[in-house]
Amino acid sequence: MRRIAIVLVVLIVLGTVLGGSGIWYLLGFRVDLEISGRAEKVTTAAAGPWSSYGGDPGGMRFTGANEITPANVSELEVAWTYHTRTFEGRERVAHRSSFQATPILVEEQLVLCTPFNEVIALSPSTGEEMWRFDADVDLDVEPGNGFTCRGVAYWRAPEEPAGQCSSRIFMGTVDSRLIALDATSGTRCRDFGTGGEVAIKPGMDLEWPGEFQITSAPTIAGDVVIVGSAISDNNRVDAPAGTVRAFDVRSGAPRWSFDPIPRDRDSAAAATWDTDTNVSPGHANVWSTMSYDAGRGLVFLPTTSASPDFYGGLRPGDNRYANSVVALNAATGAVVWDFQTVHHDVWDYDVPAQPGLYRVTDASGVVRDVVAQATKTGLIFVLDRDTGEPVLPVVERPVPQGGVPGEVLSPTQPFPVRPPPLVPDLLSPEDAFGVTFWARAACRIRISEARSEGLFTPPSRQGTILLPFTGGGANWGSTAYDPTRNLLIVNMSNLAHLVTILDKAQDDSGPTTHEAEYAPMHGAPYAMTREILLSPLGLPCSPPPWGIIAAVDLADGEIVWRKHFGSVRRFAWGVDVTAGMINLGGPMVTATGLVFIGASIDDYFRAFDVETGTELWRGELPAGGQATPMSYMWEDHQYVVIAAGGHRESGLPLADTVVAFALP
Repeated sequence: MRRIAIVLVVLIVLGTVLGGSGIWYLLGFRVDLEISGRAEKVTTAAAGPWSSYGGDPGGMRFTGANEITPANVSELEVAWTYHTRTFEGRERVAHRSSFQATPILVEEQLVLCTPFNEVIALSPSTGEEMWRFDADVDLDVEPGNGFTCRGVAYWRAPEEPAGQCSSRIFMGTVDSRLIALDATSGTRCRDFGTGGEVAIKPGMDLEWPGEFQITSAPTIAGDVVIVGSAISDNNRVDAPAGTVRAFDVRSGAPRWSFDPIPRDRDSAAAATWDTDTNVSPGHANVWSTMSYDAGRGLVFLPTTSASPDFYGGLRPGDNRYANSVVALNAATGAVVWDFQTVHHDVWDYDVPAQPGLYRVTDASGVVRDVVAQATKTGLIFVLDRDTGEPVLPVVERPVPQGGVPGEVLSPTQPFPVRPPPLVPDLLSPEDAFGVTFWARAACRIRISEARSEGLFTPPSRQGTILLPFTGGGANWGSTAYDPTRNLLIVNMSNLAHLVTILDKAQDDSGPTTHEAEYAPMHGAPYAMTREILLSPLGLPCSPPPWGIIAAVDLADGEIVWRKHFGSVRRFAWGVDVTAGMINLGGPMVTATGLVFIGASIDDYFRAFDVETGTELWRGELPAGGQATPMSYMWEDHQYVVIAAGGHRESGLPLADTVVAFALP
């Protein structure tokens, strides 16, 4: 991302003159800015304090705090800034960290975790540090997903007097431990596990310590705490299982476990896993955030692909429970229903976002509880919360065939009829982007030499273009929901990957360019290289915008508005032109009709009108806000808070800051 050519100066000057997206129209490239109308359906909604990573256990990311409005949001200013000091003593590994945390408001304090698994409690009004705990993680684990911690979970003992560990904070760590702390002091709950922690065992020897880690917040479901795991992709076929584990919140004793890959041949899902007895595929893990419906006693899992991501010849079949939303009985771990978003995944199209548990009101006034699932493919599935059946229609459509020898692809894939895809999924030579004739011509050649037949074009030795790339579409930032207007808010990226399969019997020479990632896929007959499709100038070959935010009416699947956001200023000498940049993080919505989001790598924090998508305000952050913001009322004053520490892959400076904004 650092390699921006001098020719971009011309692009920026033209963009400044034309205003925002005008340069893209001048150069003849696609950009979506349509507004199909304001949402008109209004119902009543209530929101409690932001006590879960997603605001509430269902991931609504909605606040009832109402002091900040579209009329006064332009007056926002920094109320306080807190420095975590997390890099002190960790300078040698700081570059491998990403500050992705969202604080929660519990026990009259803001509680968050740092990339190195420190838990910190802050004063909600001043940002002053109240207590601090350090998990003392092993800095030599070399975590495959970097050093990160997205959030913590909170549990309080029902109807018990306050006392030591009567309320608890739970955190998963980069070295795969689950830790319980007293929520008011940050001291260990010694009655939980061994000395306040449970070591999560992957069930097999690791190839290196960081192959298995925990990055997302645990889920509290009654008296159990549930964790998934993040496992390094594409390393081997015989890989760690993606087991989801539940523990007693008080003692840490195991309560149940669920392996998304059926090991019992009598399992209902086993018929969709035609595996050789000598091969044991792993993963299908839950690295993102789960959701919990207390009334139904259900926990909802977003699962990933089986190992390895880009070759499935050793696991023929649809691979049921992988790449799915799986609803489990939270008390027992038994499957209640499942819905698969990708059959037999060979594209690394994990289900990356927290399943959104929302209440939708249709045009006739009927209220329905749904699960809204955003995906890496740019598609959104809306499912009935009790059965998993689509609420908005889904059809099976034929997809490209002709995988590498030994591969057995699914002939069809599920596509929602509504809403339509939020980002493009086909890249042709005519679409090639370039700021010079030479750069664009080079991109045309690269695209024409690869397979590019739309979504689900199989990986190939020729090289296959994946659009959206494996980072999404949507990612872990998930979605936000305005229950008063039925509006789902989601941000997505729009870059292309070039994935090339290497036949180990003929060619195992590694990546063809220094930018490409090489994955050995041990145990498979193939290896793989993956790289973002770039021009010789280092800019994407896929046309801008490379980042969008959109609002979808969940009652009918209509895209109400879609806007690109993200400025090139951090890569173009401070010249501020909105081009639509890659983003990582998520949105939140307020009761007054505002959408707050950082996410973009331009280091801005923005507020949009939830009904129109009009940008109403932006504030500058000390580093990238690659996190999801939160908001709360404190002493009759509303605060909006975001972790602003940057991301290890952005190529930009990192920081250790938490920033709160408020009205003067």
